[in-house]
Amino acid sequence: MKDLSFCRSQFPSLSRQGPSGEPLVYLDGPGGSQVPASVIAAIAEYYMQHNSNTHGTFITSQETDQVIHRARHHMAALLGSTDPATISFGPNMTTLNFLLSQAIARTIVPGDEIVVTDLDHDANIAPWLRLEEQGAVIRRVPLLATERLDLEAFKAAINEKTRLVAVGWASNAVGTVNPVMMLREWTREVQAWLVVDAVHWAPHGVIDVEKLKPDFLLCSTYKFFGPHMGVLYSRPGLLESLPTLRVRPQRPHAPERIETGTLNHAALSGVVAAVEFIASLADNPQDDLRSRLRQAMTNIYHYEHELAAKLYRGLLNFPDIKIYGPPVGAEDRAPTISFTVKHRPAPEVARELGQRSILAWDGDFYAMTLIEKLGLASQGGLVRLGLAPYNTMADIDRTLQAVEDIVRT
Repeated sequence: MKDLSFCRSQFPSLSRQGPSGEPLVYLDGPGGSQVPASVIAAIAEYYMQHNSNTHGTFITSQETDQVIHRARHHMAALLGSTDPATISFGPNMTTLNFLLSQAIARTIVPGDEIVVTDLDHDANIAPWLRLEEQGAVIRRVPLLATERLDLEAFKAAINEKTRLVAVGWASNAVGTVNPVMMLREWTREVQAWLVVDAVHWAPHGVIDVEKLKPDFLLCSTYKFFGPHMGVLYSRPGLLESLPTLRVRPQRPHAPERIETGTLNHAALSGVVAAVEFIASLADNPQDDLRSRLRQAMTNIYHYEHELAAKLYRGLLNFPDIKIYGPPVGAEDRAPTISFTVKHRPAPEVARELGQRSILAWDGDFYAMTLIEKLGLASQGGLVRLGLAPYNTMADIDRTLQAVEDIVRT
């Protein structure tokens, strides 16, 4: 395992003191990571030197065009695509997915079936439920007691009427990682489209769309050190076949076909810097960008899981704590740990952690169906802790001590 904690010096926010007078411990990454100085500088530099709209004949407009091209190139490299034209941008993943679902809705005929899961973030459920208005039949994949999807039920839900399957790569609430390669094979057998919500997986592991071959894959750059921006990967040629919402001057081809209005060009400068920051965590700086990103994401995966394993083992020592999701160390687990404390509402526990300068989320994290199925809505859902490369073993020690103090009071 490569120790990635050297990158802490690149994050200005990590020097901030919390309510306890100690440095803040940022375990809130699943809701949005901290941002390195290079990303902040790239956004500021765009405004200071290049701020313009696109497709002009003058220098700042041409530089803005280049910013957009570089952002597509860098995101394609991160996702494993060889074609920058497969990358579209939007204000966030949810908006892009609604735009995608609206386009697909216009191709749906009564009786077409859509498969969604009870594990997903609602951003990959709600857009597809709306297709019922077009006559689509919605099939839902239930959960097992282990907070994994019922794969037998999943397989049974896919048939010759299935038009689209929407699934998350990893659960942002309980960390379960789904077998997306197997699901891709199942959808291919019936020629159904596969839409993958990779928002929670993208910060933690390698994505290779050339290998997975999803029809659509979405993620959010603010989850991996960048600004607020949504990303949509579309299989080559597929976006052109959809009747997307467009103004007349908009280019009818991918990737612009689904991009409504003017993009946030300064944020795209930040996206380029965020991807380059990830690449800096690789072992060999002489490799090409995709090779460095693959190595960096492998390093991130192993480093974060070492931290998560220590946190998981420590939490298991408290009998009043229940941890959700597959065990840390299993292949189908992301480095996100969610738990409840007996007789303590989740918001209360998170608030007390915050008073000790430990930043933790509480709630349903928009995985509303999951929290309802777990019977946790009445007690405020879960307490969630997420790991990032800027976290350390010392962060875990402080967190476990804070949890012990809370549990024993």
